[in-house]
Amino acid sequence: MADKKSGEPSPESIARTNRQRIAAREGVQAMADIEKDAVAVRKNMQRLRALREAKAAEAIKNEPVADGAAAKPKRKKSVAK
Repeated sequence: MADKKSGEPSPESIARTNRQRIAAREGVQAMADIEKDAVAVRKNMQRLRALREAKAAEAIKNEPVADGAAAKPKRKKSVAK
């Protein structure tokens, strides 16, 4: 078996290099897309949290004021046997 040590790369190595280059470029693009989506999710969560907190504050503000005498739960009488 003669070992091929010419200065020219084989077609297989050229194809492999091209695949690696394309995969690296696609990987960078995928990471950028993931980060962009994560930012959008965080912004939406912040918006929803602000709406929820505003709704809770509005509910507390509009809650009727109780006159101190809260209704106590009634106790059942036990029947002695």
